[in-house]
Amino acid sequence: MRPGTRTPAHTTGHLAELVCSNSLGSDALNRAPGLLKAELRRLGSLLLELAEAHRVPAGSALAVDREGFAAAVTARLESTPRITLLREEATAIPEEGVVILASGPLTSPALAQALAAWTGTGALYFYDAIAPIVDSGTLNFDIAFRASRYARGDQEEGDYINCPMNKEEYQRFVEALLSAERIPLRDFERDDPHFFEACLPVEVLAQRGPDALAFGPLRPVGLRDPRTGRRPYAVIQLRQDNAAGDLYNLVGFQTNLRYGEQERVFRLIPGLENAVFVRHGAMHRNTYINAPRLLQPTLQFKARDTLFCAGQLAGLEGYAGNIMGGWLAGVNAARVLQGQTPLELPPTTMAGALMAYITQADPEGFQPMKANFGLLPPLEEVLRGKRARGEAHAHRALADLEEWITALDALPRPPE
Repeated sequence: MRPGTRTPAHTTGHLAELVCSNSLGSDALNRAPGLLKAELRRLGSLLLELAEAHRVPAGSALAVDREGFAAAVTARLESTPRITLLREEATAIPEEGVVILASGPLTSPALAQALAAWTGTGALYFYDAIAPIVDSGTLNFDIAFRASRYARGDQEEGDYINCPMNKEEYQRFVEALLSAERIPLRDFERDDPHFFEACLPVEVLAQRGPDALAFGPLRPVGLRDPRTGRRPYAVIQLRQDNAAGDLYNLVGFQTNLRYGEQERVFRLIPGLENAVFVRHGAMHRNTYINAPRLLQPTLQFKARDTLFCAGQLAGLEGYAGNIMGGWLAGVNAARVLQGQTPLELPPTTMAGALMAYITQADPEGFQPMKANFGLLPPLEEVLRGKRARGEAHAHRALADLEEWITALDALPRPPE
C-alpha cells in the first residue's frame, strides 16, 4: 500500500524495506539463524539471493544495505512475468480464490479489524522498537575502534565500530537513560504495554538492574580497548547499515526515548560525543494472529484451506523466519492451484520446526518465535558444547532436507 498509504515506521515505497535492523542474523551453520538461511539457499530463495548481492560487512552475520536490498527486491518483482503489483490498501480479506495474507507487522487498522472479525478473535500485538542510525564520519575514533569479538591481533580491522566505557562512564550513562523522557504511549497502549522480549527498548532493559545492559547488549566479552589493552567495563557496538559504509546503527539500542533525549543521552557514550543522528529510534505496534488456534503447519487457515498466512502476521519473528514463511506459503499456494498436496517441511529442519511450533504451541500467551535449536527434536547422541550440538543439528537438518527435496515432485520455480 506504500507509498500512497504510510506506516509508522517505513520511509520509502520499496518492498522488503527493513526497519528494525539491517541484519538477518548469524550466517554460521552452528547457529540457528545460520542453519535457517542454509535451508533457504538450498530451496532457492530469491530474497536470500538478493540479500547476498547487497551484503555489507557484519562479521559472521548477514547484514544488507537497506536501500539497495529493498530497491533490488522491488525491481525484480516489478520485472517478473505474471506478477502484477497493485499499490493499494487492502481493507478486507478476499472471499474467493487462493489468497496469502502477508501484511507484515504494521498491518493497517482496517485489515486488522477485518481479520479479527473473520477469525472471531481479537487482534494480538506486541511492541517493537527501532535502533538509531548515525553518520560514521561524526564519530570520535580517538576513542572508538574497529574490531570484531575475539579477533586475533593478526586479523584485519573488524566489521564493527566499538565505543568502550569504564565503570564510571557506564553508570553515568545508565542513570541518564533511566531518567530520560520517553514518548508516551496512547491510551489503548498503556492498558497493555506488551513488549517482545527479543526487541526490548534499551531503557526498559536497563530497568531490570544496574548491570542488565553490561551483561546484555553492552557486554564487552571478546573485545579489548586499544588505549588500555584491557577489556572495557561495557561496549556499545555499531554495525554498518549501508554499502557506502557511512551509516552505522547502534546494535541493541532500540528505544522509545524522545528524539532530543536520544541525542542527549546517547552522546554520553564515549566516541559518540558529536555524533550526527540520521535516523532516531522509535517504537511501533506489531500485529500477529494466534497461529496455534488458526493455522496448519502448511500455513493454511484451518477454517479455509485456500487462505494462507505468512510473515510477522503469522507469528514468525526475525527476517529469515519471515522469508521462510513466505517461501512455504507461496509454494503451497501454487500447489493448491495445481491440485497438489500442500507441503509440510521436515520437523528436523529449522524451517519445519519453526512452522510446527507456531502452529502447535500453547495458544494461551502465544508470542512470535525466532529460530532456535530448542525447537528441534533431540539428537540421538548426547553432545557437549553449543558448537558441537549446533553442527550436529545442522548436519542432520540439511541431510533430511536433501532427502525431502529428492522425494518431492518438482517444486514450483519462478520463470527465467
